[in-house]
Amino acid sequence: MGLLADQVLDVAGRLVPRAAAEQGGVISGSNPSSYNATDPIQLWVIQVVIIITMAQLLSLALARIRQPRVIAEVIGGVLLGPSVMGHIPGFTNAVFPAAGMPMLTLTSTIGLVLFLFLVGLELDVRLIRRNMRSSALISAAGLVVPLGLGAALGVGVYREFIDPKVNFGYFLLFTAVAVGITAFPVLCRILTELKLLDTTVGVVVLSAGVGNDVVGWILLALTVALVNASSGLTALYVLLASLGFVLFLMYPVQWGYLWLARRTGSLEQGSPTPFMMTITLIMIFGSAFMTDVLGVHPIFGGFLAGLVIPHENGYAISLVEKFEDLVSILFLPIYFILSGLKTNLGLLNTGITWAYIVIICLVAFTSKFLACGLTAYATGFNWREAGAIGSLMSCKGLVELIVLNIGLQAGILDDRTFSMFVLHALILTFMTTPLTLLFYPAKYRVREGKSIPKIGGDAEVGGRRSSSDNELKTKFAIVLDKIEQLPAAMTLSQLLQSPSSLAPSLTSVAEEKALEAMSGLPYSPLSPRISIDALRLIELTNRTSAVLKSQEADVLLHNDPIVSVFRTFGFLNRLVVSAALSVVGYDEFPDAIAEHAIEFGSQMVIVPWSRGATSVLMDEEEEHGRSTSARNPFDGIFHKTATQDQTSSVVYSEFIRKVFLRAPTDVALFVDRGLSLQFSAGETDQHLFLPFIGGPDDRLALTFLVQLCGNPGVHATVVWIRKTDSLLDEKEGTSGMLSKGAGNAHLTMAAADTVYGQQTTETRLVSNTADSLLWDRFARPSSSPHATALSRITFRTQESAQPLHTIVELVELESAKLSASKNLMVLVGRSRRMAVESHAVELQTLVGSKGTPIGSAVPKTVGDVGAALVASGTTASLLVLQAAVSSS
Repeated sequence: MGLLADQVLDVAGRLVPRAAAEQGGVISGSNPSSYNATDPIQLWVIQVVIIITMAQLLSLALARIRQPRVIAEVIGGVLLGPSVMGHIPGFTNAVFPAAGMPMLTLTSTIGLVLFLFLVGLELDVRLIRRNMRSSALISAAGLVVPLGLGAALGVGVYREFIDPKVNFGYFLLFTAVAVGITAFPVLCRILTELKLLDTTVGVVVLSAGVGNDVVGWILLALTVALVNASSGLTALYVLLASLGFVLFLMYPVQWGYLWLARRTGSLEQGSPTPFMMTITLIMIFGSAFMTDVLGVHPIFGGFLAGLVIPHENGYAISLVEKFEDLVSILFLPIYFILSGLKTNLGLLNTGITWAYIVIICLVAFTSKFLACGLTAYATGFNWREAGAIGSLMSCKGLVELIVLNIGLQAGILDDRTFSMFVLHALILTFMTTPLTLLFYPAKYRVREGKSIPKIGGDAEVGGRRSSSDNELKTKFAIVLDKIEQLPAAMTLSQLLQSPSSLAPSLTSVAEEKALEAMSGLPYSPLSPRISIDALRLIELTNRTSAVLKSQEADVLLHNDPIVSVFRTFGFLNRLVVSAALSVVGYDEFPDAIAEHAIEFGSQMVIVPWSRGATSVLMDEEEEHGRSTSARNPFDGIFHKTATQDQTSSVVYSEFIRKVFLRAPTDVALFVDRGLSLQFSAGETDQHLFLPFIGGPDDRLALTFLVQLCGNPGVHATVVWIRKTDSLLDEKEGTSGMLSKGAGNAHLTMAAADTVYGQQTTETRLVSNTADSLLWDRFARPSSSPHATALSRITFRTQESAQPLHTIVELVELESAKLSASKNLMVLVGRSRRMAVESHAVELQTLVGSKGTPIGSAVPKTVGDVGAALVASGTTASLLVLQAAVSSS
């Protein structure tokens, strides 16, 4: 019988009723922690809850030092096992009694079969074709040398620790495999987390890891077949039968599965139907059953079933999403906690034992590191890249622990040697990330092509270069990470259109001059069209599907619905729209935006913040351990919700502040309140309002407003609020003082804030002069290339002792002038970076008078003026702008 069959029979035998069970449960005095053969679910649930809780707590702690989850799971097992908590009297017998372990073991085996299915599905043999020569040589060196040194190491370990009854040759083969194998699943996650997948090093390591892993599994299957066979001839029959089954899966079954996927429309839709899910489950467990009864191991069947799944059109990703949560949250922790429970560090109680642990670590690491690193160096990589390749290829992790458990089950290892090898696997896995970062930091990395997959658009559109007029922005980057942001992105993109951007091609100077008359923009034969680059951000998590998405970013970009909708919108509105996609961790979104802006020369980064994003995101917030309130902290003020007050959420506002802090260019945050654009003869009808106070951000807002008014359907009102002396001034001088250091990040309970430095007479004078010059240029032009745009703008000035109160009143008046079908957009400078003066005290007064409390995250995100409008409950949309530091 096979391993899986034996486990099923063992559990079934223990479930045979011995006597009628009490029906009263705890009310009748039964103890749920006591093992009951007729009702084992109670103890099983207790065990599972303890296991999941322990694994989750440790993984949260170790994730901060960028360690893979498997380390937390094994360490959790060691803590729950005889090494630590096993010393508590009665703990093991109460929680993990011997009679209750078969049910837990069977659960873990089922989960392992499903996990190996995901591992096989994650392997993409197409990777081997990329950098074929280097990958093949590194993979071969990473197998031959470690296998040889592992066998040599096995001689000493066998003589010192192993019972002579264990076959010497089988043990040497096993230790060779244990030393030579590379943990491909953990390797993928480390490469993804360190953003190495799109580098030459990452591609080569993945390609070499695929070959290494496949050969390692074959050798492990050979070892298990030899151990399980009663004679050499039986082992040969087992191997031949296994080979026949592999060929059966790889050809007839794969062809049939692909045919069914196409016939059911699953491949076309990129998602399996319930019927295909049924077929997939039958194939997984049927394959596991066959390899088990053939005498190999059920996990090999799951692995082979994963190789059958097609990767076309995102089908594999969608299939993984159906399994991964159950496997990674429930099944895998059980398996690896059980590995830790079998690890007894108390047996490592002699000097010779620890000496061999050190030797095992040295042999396992140096054999991989030197063999792969030197081979990489010989094939043309520099010493940093070679060091990173050697470090990555020495990773152990999940696969190593699976190998060790198989060895323990087969009787090749005893408890002492099992604990020794588990400890070495943990040490080597722990070393991988810091060593890779040491050898290969980000500044030395070489990308495979572009770092972010991109479609459409060029750096120079239609052979035209950027305008020499720095105020006219022509290249925008719009950040999209959720489909709910599309309405806001489309709205602002529509407003960016001017007659010059609407013209698909111009063939004569006369047409150009006619365009000038229509738009109010200066004529230039090199005048560019507006180009918009949509940056699609996908969050990278520990899920297998996220890793697959990062590997298949090029395919995802062409199939992504958000990108497709926005590009279609651009085409229909004659906008030059290109798209790029990046799969990174949520905390790395701001860095990805900054890198993208630099790489593609964006003049302004636009972040849409749509009110519709709230309900959809709540599940995802819970999923990643973040606040369950909506990501937009202003939604609870902007409109009533059916759930809870959402102003307490600071997660998304922290992301926005990091974008403001790190972006190398101008940034615009568009808080969408649902603009109702009216169309007449293909043109919009929208009113803008700008309360101008001063400072670089307000100057950016003014010049951008003039550009928007190049659209014939856009009109605007600009009011310069001049502050007069008041009783608040003395308080403002102290409490409003901003801390020193331009562009510093100040860590508070509401996370990072971006402020300028202490205001001085010089900075105030310089800023006031720049404000006056810009105002005179637009409000009182003698002759201006923007004459037509300026004709749609009303300029006026107003003095006020309380600017924020005045701004709120003006916005209410502007909103009242508009019809019910229209919505006002207010442009404000953020004025957190390079602010001329603070309005913090007045803001507190205004919030108190309005009776609408706002969290500290609001002014830190949108500035004092924006926060005042939020506190007032305005219905207007906000466009919050911050000028780039270099241009300020």
